[in-house]
Amino acid sequence: MRSSELTRPGARATARNPAAPDPVAAVEATAPSFDGPRPRAAALASVAMTVPDQVIGNDRIAEQAGVTEQWIVHRTGVRERRHVRPGERVSELAVSAGRAALDGAGLEAAEVDMVIVATMAADELTPNAAPLVAHELGAHGAGAMDVGAACTGFLSGLSLAAAQVEGGRCEHVLLIGADVLSRITDSSDRGTAALFADGAGAAVVGPANGSGGHIGDIVLRADGAGADAIRAEHGGTIAMQGHDTFKAAVHRLSESTLDAARREGIALEDIDLFVYHQANARILAAVAERLELDRERVIDCIDRYGNTSSATLPIALAEAQERGMLEPGTTVLLGAFGAGFTWGAGVIEWDP
Repeated sequence: MRSSELTRPGARATARNPAAPDPVAAVEATAPSFDGPRPRAAALASVAMTVPDQVIGNDRIAEQAGVTEQWIVHRTGVRERRHVRPGERVSELAVSAGRAALDGAGLEAAEVDMVIVATMAADELTPNAAPLVAHELGAHGAGAMDVGAACTGFLSGLSLAAAQVEGGRCEHVLLIGADVLSRITDSSDRGTAALFADGAGAAVVGPANGSGGHIGDIVLRADGAGADAIRAEHGGTIAMQGHDTFKAAVHRLSESTLDAARREGIALEDIDLFVYHQANARILAAVAERLELDRERVIDCIDRYGNTSSATLPIALAEAQERGMLEPGTTVLLGAFGAGFTWGAGVIEWDP
């Protein structure tokens, strides 16, 4: 049985510090009305993923970080991850995933109006990844931009892409999340080396086909007071305060899940699949417990791919599709939490 207090639209997770600001209450008090008509709905037309072929097992990570393989599994849920080889680029992963997404949507690159790449690890400070990716794909008539919101990047990009389609400014947007975190991870830091990995995922966003698929409102939030919890300086490696990040991620993912369901006018029981940022298996379990979600409705693929930052949501969607968990009419909640702090959630109906 699920608690009606947690699953009815508008409900809030109860396990939070009562002295802390309540962003859900603030949204309810100040958010503009979303009842007005939109020119048209946007939907996902396809999803695809690409990971490097080099598999890094826990034995190698454990030796370098001074822990056991069992410690890594217990603390993170990761059993293996993918790392690029020397000379491989973020843009190459992005191009591969983008091309597969275009093929899945039956779309030519020339038909794309915008290419958005969510990444925190572009190959150079400038140029950004997106124009390189658009050029390599042959999307010569498309605008191109990078989105930097750490692990929330793909969800942020999805909000931008959907708005472009809904407003009629774009017909098709290619959205890619791609990160190579192995380059900025200290192999001797057990708190990060065990988690972070490399990969890319992509989706085509276009007009809904009229049969039900759509992208609902996407809740996006930020709190710069948490900036020091996950940090990397230019030329340095990622440093993370694991305990603080864990608590904030569980709290914010739970809150935004409830907010997104309320915005869509549905209860948590109405959602078929929960696709959260694959940050840590313990975070996934804690969110599921707090919201009283059946674990089979929460996809967990971090054991195979690790935490690939902005790529985890499309990789998890592609994994769900491969497992037969996505069928026309499937209601999916996407949720992410990342450095900044940034976080958010949104409900989509799958019907490419």
